[in-house]
Amino acid sequence: MNRIKVLLVDDHAVVRDGIHYLLNSQPDMEVVGEAAEGNEAIAKAIETKPDVIIMDLSMPNGRDGLSTTSEVLQILPETKVLILSMYDDNQYLFRALKAGASGYILKSSLGKELLGAIRQVYNGQAYLHPGAQKKIIERFLNGKIDEEEDSYDLLTEREKEILSLVAKGYTNKEVGDLLNISSRTVETHKANIMEKLELTTRKDLIRFAVKRGLLEFND
Repeated sequence: MNRIKVLLVDDHAVVRDGIHYLLNSQPDMEVVGEAAEGNEAIAKAIETKPDVIIMDLSMPNGRDGLSTTSEVLQILPETKVLILSMYDDNQYLFRALKAGASGYILKSSLGKELLGAIRQVYNGQAYLHPGAQKKIIERFLNGKIDEEEDSYDLLTEREKEILSLVAKGYTNKEVGDLLNISSRTVETHKANIMEKLELTTRKDLIRFAVKRGLLEFND
Protein backbone atom coordinates (compact mmCIF):
# COMPACT_ATOMS: atom_id res chain seq x y z
CA MET A 1 0.00 0.00 0.00
CA ASN A 2 1.26 3.44 -0.96
CA ARG A 3 1.29 5.67 2.09
CA ILE A 4 0.15 9.28 1.97
CA LYS A 5 3.28 11.37 2.61
CA VAL A 6 2.42 14.26 4.94
CA LEU A 7 4.40 17.36 5.91
CA LEU A 8 3.36 19.05 9.19
CA VAL A 9 3.72 22.83 9.42
CA ASP A 10 2.88 24.46 12.76
CA ASP A 11 4.87 26.68 15.10
CA HIS A 12 3.72 24.75 18.19
CA ALA A 13 5.74 21.58 18.80
CA VAL A 14 3.03 20.04 20.97
CA VAL A 15 0.54 20.34 18.10
CA ARG A 16 2.97 18.74 15.66
CA ASP A 17 3.75 15.94 18.12
CA GLY A 18 0.08 15.09 18.57
CA ILE A 19 -0.68 15.06 14.84
CA HIS A 20 2.54 13.16 14.11
CA TYR A 21 1.54 10.39 16.51
CA LEU A 22 -2.01 10.26 15.11
CA LEU A 23 -0.93 10.06 11.48
CA ASN A 24 1.85 7.53 11.97
CA SER A 25 -0.63 5.23 13.71
CA GLN A 26 -2.51 4.95 10.40
CA PRO A 27 -1.52 2.19 7.94
CA ASP A 28 -1.94 4.51 4.94
CA MET A 29 -0.13 7.62 6.23
CA GLU A 30 3.45 8.65 6.92
CA VAL A 31 4.83 11.93 8.30
CA VAL A 32 7.85 12.76 6.13
CA GLY A 33 8.80 16.06 7.75
CA GLU A 34 7.94 18.91 10.09
CA ALA A 35 8.43 22.67 9.98
CA ALA A 36 7.80 25.46 12.49
CA GLU A 37 7.61 28.43 10.09
CA GLY A 38 7.03 29.34 6.45
CA ASN A 39 10.54 29.43 5.02
CA GLU A 40 11.40 26.13 6.68
CA ALA A 41 8.16 24.66 5.31
CA ILE A 42 9.10 25.60 1.74
CA ALA A 43 12.54 24.02 2.10
CA LYS A 44 11.09 20.85 3.67
CA ALA A 45 8.45 20.59 0.96
CA ILE A 46 11.10 20.77 -1.76
CA GLU A 47 13.18 18.17 0.08
CA THR A 48 10.42 15.65 0.90
CA LYS A 49 7.87 16.28 -1.91
CA PRO A 50 4.85 15.45 0.27
CA ASP A 51 1.45 14.43 -1.05
CA VAL A 52 -0.32 16.57 1.55
CA ILE A 53 0.85 19.50 3.67
CA ILE A 54 -1.01 20.29 6.88
CA MET A 55 -0.50 24.04 7.12
CA ASP A 56 -1.04 26.33 10.10
CA LEU A 57 -2.18 29.88 9.29
CA SER A 58 -0.34 31.95 11.91
CA MET A 59 3.43 31.48 12.08
CA PRO A 60 6.42 33.62 13.13
CA ASN A 61 9.08 35.40 11.05
CA GLY A 62 6.73 37.28 8.77
CA ARG A 63 5.59 34.46 6.46
CA ASP A 64 2.12 33.18 7.30
CA GLY A 65 0.40 30.02 6.10
CA LEU A 66 -1.35 31.77 3.21
CA SER A 67 1.79 33.12 1.54
CA THR A 68 3.61 29.85 2.25
CA THR A 69 0.79 27.87 0.63
CA SER A 70 0.85 30.04 -2.47
CA GLU A 71 4.62 29.72 -2.89
CA VAL A 72 4.76 25.98 -2.24
CA LEU A 73 2.06 25.34 -4.83
CA GLN A 74 3.98 27.32 -7.42
CA ILE A 75 6.94 24.99 -6.87
CA LEU A 76 5.00 21.74 -6.25
CA PRO A 77 1.62 22.12 -7.99
CA GLU A 78 0.67 18.46 -7.44
CA THR A 79 0.93 18.78 -3.65
CA LYS A 80 -2.31 19.29 -1.74
CA VAL A 81 -2.48 21.78 1.13
CA LEU A 82 -4.89 21.33 4.02
CA ILE A 83 -5.16 24.43 6.19
CA LEU A 84 -5.41 23.64 9.91
CA SER A 85 -6.63 26.77 11.67
CA MET A 86 -8.09 28.01 14.93
CA TYR A 87 -10.00 30.69 12.98
CA ASP A 88 -13.59 29.90 11.96
CA ASP A 89 -13.69 33.10 9.95
CA ASN A 90 -14.88 33.98 6.44
CA GLN A 91 -11.86 36.12 5.67
CA TYR A 92 -9.32 33.41 6.41
CA LEU A 93 -11.40 30.72 4.70
CA PHE A 94 -11.74 32.54 1.39
CA ARG A 95 -8.15 33.77 1.40
CA ALA A 96 -6.98 30.19 1.99
CA LEU A 97 -8.99 28.94 -0.98
CA LYS A 98 -7.70 31.81 -3.11
CA ALA A 99 -4.12 30.81 -2.17
CA GLY A 100 -4.80 27.36 -3.60
CA ALA A 101 -5.52 25.28 -0.50
CA SER A 102 -7.53 22.11 -1.11
CA GLY A 103 -9.10 22.10 2.32
CA TYR A 104 -9.77 24.04 5.52
CA ILE A 105 -10.24 22.33 8.90
CA LEU A 106 -10.36 23.71 12.44
CA LYS A 107 -7.92 22.78 15.21
CA SER A 108 -10.92 22.01 17.39
CA SER A 109 -11.92 19.16 15.05
CA LEU A 110 -11.73 15.53 16.13
CA GLY A 111 -8.81 13.38 15.01
CA LYS A 112 -11.00 11.21 12.80
CA GLU A 113 -12.18 14.32 10.93
CA LEU A 114 -8.57 15.35 10.27
CA LEU A 115 -7.74 11.86 8.98
CA GLY A 116 -10.76 11.93 6.70
CA ALA A 117 -9.82 15.39 5.42
CA ILE A 118 -6.28 14.26 4.58
CA ARG A 119 -7.55 11.26 2.62
CA GLN A 120 -10.12 13.39 0.85
CA VAL A 121 -7.70 16.06 -0.41
CA TYR A 122 -5.14 13.37 -1.30
CA ASN A 123 -7.76 11.81 -3.58
CA GLY A 124 -8.28 15.11 -5.38
CA GLN A 125 -11.39 16.31 -3.57
CA ALA A 126 -11.83 19.54 -1.65
CA TYR A 127 -12.52 19.41 2.08
CA LEU A 128 -14.23 22.10 4.15
CA HIS A 129 -15.36 21.69 7.72
CA PRO A 130 -19.18 21.78 8.07
CA GLY A 131 -19.31 25.42 9.17
CA ALA A 132 -17.22 26.47 6.17
CA GLN A 133 -19.50 24.60 3.79
CA LYS A 134 -22.44 26.55 5.20
CA LYS A 135 -20.60 29.85 4.68
CA ILE A 136 -19.87 28.97 1.04
CA ILE A 137 -23.51 28.09 0.38
CA GLU A 138 -24.76 31.27 2.09
CA ARG A 139 -22.44 33.46 0.03
CA PHE A 140 -23.52 31.73 -3.18
CA LEU A 141 -27.21 32.15 -2.35
CA ASN A 142 -26.63 35.81 -1.49
CA GLY A 143 -24.80 36.42 -4.76
CA LYS A 144 -21.53 37.31 -3.04
CA ILE A 145 -19.36 34.39 -4.07
CA ASP A 146 -17.19 36.55 -6.35
CA GLU A 147 -16.92 39.62 -4.15
CA GLU A 148 -13.45 40.58 -2.98
CA GLU A 149 -12.82 40.03 0.71
CA ASP A 150 -11.83 42.98 2.89
CA SER A 151 -8.26 42.08 3.79
CA TYR A 152 -8.19 44.68 6.60
CA ASP A 153 -10.35 42.32 8.67
CA LEU A 154 -7.55 39.75 8.52
CA LEU A 155 -5.37 41.95 10.74
CA THR A 156 -5.20 41.45 14.47
CA GLU A 157 -5.98 44.40 16.74
CA ARG A 158 -2.25 44.87 17.41
CA GLU A 159 -1.50 44.82 13.66
CA LYS A 160 -4.18 47.47 13.09
CA GLU A 161 -2.55 49.65 15.76
CA ILE A 162 0.87 49.26 14.15
CA LEU A 163 -0.48 49.89 10.65
CA SER A 164 -1.96 53.21 11.78
CA LEU A 165 1.23 54.32 13.56
CA VAL A 166 3.57 53.31 10.72
CA ALA A 167 1.38 55.09 8.18
CA LYS A 168 1.57 58.23 10.33
CA GLY A 169 5.35 58.16 10.04
CA TYR A 170 6.42 56.67 13.35
CA THR A 171 9.67 54.68 13.28
CA ASN A 172 9.89 51.08 14.50
CA LYS A 173 11.51 52.28 17.74
CA GLU A 174 8.82 54.91 18.31
CA VAL A 175 6.06 52.38 17.67
CA GLY A 176 7.78 49.92 20.00
CA ASP A 177 8.07 52.53 22.74
CA LEU A 178 4.40 53.47 22.41
CA LEU A 179 3.20 49.85 22.50
CA ASN A 180 5.87 48.55 24.91
CA ILE A 181 7.26 46.00 22.45
CA SER A 182 10.65 45.62 20.76
CA SER A 183 11.59 47.14 17.40
CA ARG A 184 12.13 43.63 16.07
CA THR A 185 8.59 42.66 17.05
CA VAL A 186 7.29 45.75 15.28
CA GLU A 187 9.18 44.74 12.13
CA THR A 188 7.68 41.24 12.28
CA HIS A 189 4.19 42.71 12.63
CA LYS A 190 4.85 45.02 9.68
CA ALA A 191 5.89 42.07 7.53
CA ASN A 192 2.70 40.23 8.50
CA ILE A 193 0.63 43.31 7.67
CA MET A 194 2.21 43.64 4.22
CA GLU A 195 1.63 39.94 3.53
CA LYS A 196 -2.02 39.99 4.63
CA LEU A 197 -2.86 43.21 2.76
CA GLU A 198 -0.84 42.10 -0.30
CA LEU A 199 1.18 45.33 -0.27
CA THR A 200 4.77 45.73 -1.43
CA THR A 201 5.88 49.29 -0.54
CA ARG A 202 5.47 51.82 2.25
CA LYS A 203 3.67 54.07 -0.23
CA ASP A 204 1.11 51.31 -0.79
CA LEU A 205 0.68 50.98 2.96
CA ILE A 206 0.08 54.73 3.39
CA ARG A 207 -2.38 54.76 0.48
CA PHE A 208 -4.25 51.87 2.11
CA ALA A 209 -4.31 53.67 5.47
CA VAL A 210 -5.66 56.85 3.88
CA LYS A 211 -8.41 54.89 2.14
CA ARG A 212 -9.37 53.29 5.45
CA GLY A 213 -9.34 56.61 7.31
CA LEU A 214 -6.53 55.55 9.64
CA LEU A 215 -4.52 58.78 9.55
CA GLU A 216 -6.57 60.84 11.97
CA PHE A 217 -4.25 62.32 14.61
CA ASN A 218 -5.37 62.86 18.20
CA ASP A 219 -5.06 66.37 19.55
